[in-house]
Amino acid sequence: MTGSDHRQADASLLPARVLVVDDDEDVLTSARLLLRGEFAHVETCAGITDLRQAVREKDVDVVLLDMNFTAGRSDGAEGLAALEELMALEDPPEVVMMTAYGAIEPAVAAMKAGARDFVVKPWENARLVATMRSAAAVALAKRRAERAHRRVEALAATTAHSDQPLIAHSPAMRAVLETIARVGPSEASVLIVGENGVGKELVARAIHRASPRRHGPFIPVDLGAIPEHLFESTLFGHRKGAFTGAAETLVGRIVAADGGTLFLDELGNLPLAQQPKLLRVLETREVTPLGAARPERVDVRLISATNLPRSALEDPARLRRDLYYRLNTVVITVPPLRERRADILPLVAHYLDHYARKYGRPRLPIAEEARRALLAHSWPGNVRALRHAAERAVLFAEGERYEAADFAIGEEPVARSRSAGTLDDLTRQAVARALRESGGNVSAAARRLGISRAALYRRMEKYGL
Repeated sequence: MTGSDHRQADASLLPARVLVVDDDEDVLTSARLLLRGEFAHVETCAGITDLRQAVREKDVDVVLLDMNFTAGRSDGAEGLAALEELMALEDPPEVVMMTAYGAIEPAVAAMKAGARDFVVKPWENARLVATMRSAAAVALAKRRAERAHRRVEALAATTAHSDQPLIAHSPAMRAVLETIARVGPSEASVLIVGENGVGKELVARAIHRASPRRHGPFIPVDLGAIPEHLFESTLFGHRKGAFTGAAETLVGRIVAADGGTLFLDELGNLPLAQQPKLLRVLETREVTPLGAARPERVDVRLISATNLPRSALEDPARLRRDLYYRLNTVVITVPPLRERRADILPLVAHYLDHYARKYGRPRLPIAEEARRALLAHSWPGNVRALRHAAERAVLFAEGERYEAADFAIGEEPVARSRSAGTLDDLTRQAVARALRESGGNVSAAARRLGISRAALYRRMEKYGL
């Protein structure tokens, strides 16, 4: 690399990285002195080898490329070959060609091959500046559009259920809503605590919708579902070729949440080895994907959730103290459904209506006996179990109203054998014991039981754990 100029950008400088490539040192010096007054980063190099290294190691936005690098050559073949290499990159820069006076045909060929424009040497300063600023504007617009596209894709993939209301008729849930209203407009990190199925993600989405980031992405990450060997790549992303099997660039979940909210669920499953890296992101607001040459600035709000008691998170063997204090600026405890019985019937009504529309079924009233059964049920699986019960009722109701049996709560159906019931009881006890002895860590509990984490999640959902 012949020379570079890295300065703190001010409002008058375009935040683009420009690379000038020419074998003439005088040309490089002149271009650098001229362009440093227009762009935040200006670098120069004298040949194809340095060009390859620069575009491999740095995110170059615009290349000002000479057509010839060998004395006596004027056919432009060297510049066209270099241009072809640049255009073959996964994310090619904008390219402006430099050609000698009278050698227009190679420049036209270069534009047909993908160059943005060309300038004639010796150049007019105003012409060169205007051409380079135009190319940089295109490069920066493409960068913004790509990031916006990634955010839209992430948002579309993760907000399919964002219209679920956070129903709060009970005093306990009213208090939760009041806290959301207070903390939502801030940038404070929030820790949401509650049993499985209480609706912690709904609370996180409500905070997001109440914030200035409401139009940005909401990216949920289930930390318990990420294999440990893929954790860093999933959260931070990777560049194509960063490791064996990295066939394409992967946008990490943190970058996908840029401008919005990152929701880390199952916080207790965050590997200790990865916690310093997450802490550094929170402190520096920068993330470096695997294989990247430099970090990316990110602007995210962090919301996390756990089904563990706070005392378990305060154990430094599970969560670093400095990270814990970063995450729990505000703590919201979501009560289980058995402690908010005033919400049960409104929730049932909402999900009955939702599934009736989804499956094209008639909207039926709830029989009084069914209402009493719903209110009396302990709901060990909380709102998630209630939602499934409502879906079942919509699918299996045959009368003019929903009966208690349609919800399949309370006593097991008579048709089930005693041995099947006993087996289910034993399985539920084994799963509950493994979770308890593992401190709520799903991965550790799955290892104790000798089953996969996915299988354990299915059993937890089945038994309302």
